[in-house]
Amino acid sequence: MTETKVFPVQESMQRPTTKDLAKAAGVSRATVDRVLNRREGVKQGTVDRVNRAIQELGFVRNVQAANLAKSQRYRFVFALPKSGDQFLQEIVRHIEESRDIFAADRVWCDLAHIDENDPHSVASFLRSLGEDQIEGLAIMAPETPQVRDAIIRVQERGIAALPFISNQPLLNADWVGVDNSAAGATAALLLGQCVGGRSGSVMVISESMTSRDSLERRRGFDQELIQNFPDIRGLPSLETYGNEERARTIISAGLNSNPDIVAIYVMSSEARIPLEILDDLNLPKSTVKIAHERTPFTESALRAGSLNGLVAQDAGHLVRSAIRRLKGVVDKHRSFGAQEKIRIEILLRTNL
Repeated sequence: MTETKVFPVQESMQRPTTKDLAKAAGVSRATVDRVLNRREGVKQGTVDRVNRAIQELGFVRNVQAANLAKSQRYRFVFALPKSGDQFLQEIVRHIEESRDIFAADRVWCDLAHIDENDPHSVASFLRSLGEDQIEGLAIMAPETPQVRDAIIRVQERGIAALPFISNQPLLNADWVGVDNSAAGATAALLLGQCVGGRSGSVMVISESMTSRDSLERRRGFDQELIQNFPDIRGLPSLETYGNEERARTIISAGLNSNPDIVAIYVMSSEARIPLEILDDLNLPKSTVKIAHERTPFTESALRAGSLNGLVAQDAGHLVRSAIRRLKGVVDKHRSFGAQEKIRIEILLRTNL
């Protein structure tokens, strides 16, 4: 019978404690605590010694235990557009779900609805936020100078703030969402392969081309078509502004003016209205349709065969990543980049 040996845990394998830090730095544990919590009253030379000890020992602070000790709570607000459809509803559902998921971390998430078409109104809302009200903000709004500057002011007041789904690239800050240029290129590759060597034009439908998301998706889409599908021509983008009557008018006119259309690309995140209109117009079955984002409607369209493919981002991952990133900013502890990367998903009828 083989004897099983139990090896004792070596001291070097144990996580260093604040007591170990104090001993290595030659200071008291109270001084270590002041340095870790960035309190005043500690000489710079002492701070440097403690920081050197942190690096030498590989000390990792137990943020959760420290937050429990000082009753740290996290109040985060998701500022989302007033107008929206099923994709926005999916985001809201996951925000509500997160209250249970992050309850043990003492995180509370709330919702605020903003008028995304009025940057001055959005900036006014952001000015009203104080650090005594919230610790963090995730905002989904088009890029404008007013919104960008207001987000910077929010950060200067000590509130963690990051763009959510709609990027504000001039901030040079973390944001949560996919690479929209790559998402557009992925849609073009999927569409081109589904078209299968036929030549013709593609109708491109967007809610608004003032959105950076749409601009980046369109750029990626065009680059992929030009490079790899020269027989397919992308038509100028149609802007619906989220208005069903306008959408029906411009889509019908576009189809009448371009009898060589072989595919439709719905570029906006809310695809239900354009796809319903296209179904009513009885297009040839060979017309390829590609859209963005997984919602109850786009799932149903995929299963029914009226939609060929979806280029999507996981709504639940978006929300959870935003919360972890905001918490990391508050705790001054960066989250893992690979964990927070929002990946581009290709969904077909067969892999739903």
